[in-house]
Amino acid sequence: MTDIDVLLQEHRKFKPAEAFARAANVSSPDIYARAAKDYEAFWAECARELEWSKPFTKVLEWKPPRAKWFMDGELNASVNCVDRHARGARRDKRAIVWEGEPGDTRTLTYGELLDEVSRFASVLDGLGVKKGDRVAIYLPMIPEAAIAMLGCARIGAVHSVVFGGFSAESLRDRIVDAQAKVLITADGGYRRGQVVPLKKNADDAIAQTPTIENVVVVRRSEQPIGGSPASMTAGRDHWWHELMAKASATRPATAMNAEDILFTLYTSGTTGKPKGIVHSTGGYLTQCAFTTKAIFDLKEDDVYWCTADVGWVTGHSYIVYGPLANGATCMMYEGAPDWPQKDRFWALCEKYGVTIFYTAPTAIRAFMKWGAQHPDKHDLSKLRLLGSVGEPINPEAWMWYREHIGHDRCPIVDTWWQTETGAIMISPLPGITEATPGSATVAFPGISAELLDDGAKPIAVGGGLLAITKPWPGMLRTIWGDDERYVRTYFSKWQDRPDLYFPGDGAKRDANGNFWIRTRRRRAQRRGASHRDDGGGVSARRSSGGGGSGGRGQGARPQGAGDRRIRDAARGTKAHAGAQPGVARARREQDRRDREAGRHHLQRGSAKDAVRENHASSVARHCGGKSAWGYDDARGSGGGGGAEGSV
Repeated sequence: MTDIDVLLQEHRKFKPAEAFARAANVSSPDIYARAAKDYEAFWAECARELEWSKPFTKVLEWKPPRAKWFMDGELNASVNCVDRHARGARRDKRAIVWEGEPGDTRTLTYGELLDEVSRFASVLDGLGVKKGDRVAIYLPMIPEAAIAMLGCARIGAVHSVVFGGFSAESLRDRIVDAQAKVLITADGGYRRGQVVPLKKNADDAIAQTPTIENVVVVRRSEQPIGGSPASMTAGRDHWWHELMAKASATRPATAMNAEDILFTLYTSGTTGKPKGIVHSTGGYLTQCAFTTKAIFDLKEDDVYWCTADVGWVTGHSYIVYGPLANGATCMMYEGAPDWPQKDRFWALCEKYGVTIFYTAPTAIRAFMKWGAQHPDKHDLSKLRLLGSVGEPINPEAWMWYREHIGHDRCPIVDTWWQTETGAIMISPLPGITEATPGSATVAFPGISAELLDDGAKPIAVGGGLLAITKPWPGMLRTIWGDDERYVRTYFSKWQDRPDLYFPGDGAKRDANGNFWIRTRRRRAQRRGASHRDDGGGVSARRSSGGGGSGGRGQGARPQGAGDRRIRDAARGTKAHAGAQPGVARARREQDRRDREAGRHHLQRGSAKDAVRENHASSVARHCGGKSAWGYDDARGSGGGGGAEGSV
């Protein structure tokens, strides 16, 4: 038994509470058999919950490694996220509830959101943006970020969101690669009491980006942010509020083919060039919408808060497209979790009555470090479900989250996915899954995840390489401008098997069929034998998101005294109840190192963007991560997933 195997000996199980299970959106395990029997029919049924201007008749065309879903159907993402709610009973329901770091607030109903999105779509029309043009978005976590994304979707423009914590150089590289025509930014944004100079960064970036024709600038504050007004270039720069005041609020949505591009999102590339992950409209929206409904068990009166940034894939899929497609009330917060005090998140949960809370293991470990006295000061009784996204969550953090935030009554959905997968791939279903601390459990219905060896032979129990063996609706379609890299990176791991997607992760599957995501194999193999990937701690990779969401992989780490202590612990002879000899000490040692790693990540704000994004990726791929701004995001995946290689 290896030291990693020892660390993954986790025997605690948590069944759904009977009352929760009875009322759950997914309450019967039959869903797994139904999806396995005919996964195309399963996803077609999910897709029909969306509104289509032209219903599809074809479900899937699969010519490995290229998939097309619902390819003869037409729809629009903004219609599904806004219009269909605004024209019905949800018109006056809160869509976005926002608070800025200084404490300013804003609420948009679905009716008001439709007005804003339509106006911004008209603004883009007026700036000459056409279907298929790229629009770069570089904003803090303010409602205008979601409005800009949905406005692009409304006219068929391809949005490319760049995390607001990235530098001018990172913004420049992404604009140049996408050949963006318009940039949406702000005069600044708040983070830990300081102003992030977004407009200045944007000016520095577009000095070297010849494709930008117009810049739209959101005025974040009524007063000049940072003490001086933003520099505006006549003829190129436009104030958001001035354009919106003159724009039409009746701009109809453009019908989009299901395979038309919805957005590109850049992940950190291993060659130094970021990869523009391309997502289409119909398949992506189908998977985002249904996974949100099933995994987060959304109800009409829920207040849902995903703490990721929209700059990561987690923010795309589980702040904007998934929740809004379901008509949810979504919480958004601009600032850091510890500003001005370390209880800011819990104060917001109490103030706004948050019922569903989705964050990254990195954040959870920070909360642990800061102490339970901070959440204990607040009434968190309205919380009913907790989620985890980003790097794998260690059992100690999982248990702390359950006990101190969920008060032993909230199920935890630990999610794995990536920027590239678009939506959650492996996760518990809270009404039917028996959860195990530290495990993302099993593949979502309709997703075919397997463990394979180097020869593509399945591994029923034990460790191996994680693979997705069948196409799924939310999968990436290519890498922007580099289709050969798409094939080489994701579909060439197993010779002569272009049907197998390799996310770059290794994993273990236990005797109960649960997955334990444990390594970022692609990165580990690149770095060589002197580095190793850690199985359950803070990574170094995955997501896109934000975390990093954006994702990427768990990070490899040099071997050292900590690794020797773990091996020594694994060889120990003193057992604790129900565990292998040495497990208790090994687990304590791993948890200590996880906390140290979490502290390290939280202090990395001043690091260069390349370092930030590696962490972001990691978190992102697990779907939660952040970067210079602070702590979070999800680029990619949760429960162990990520994106850059994944999110």
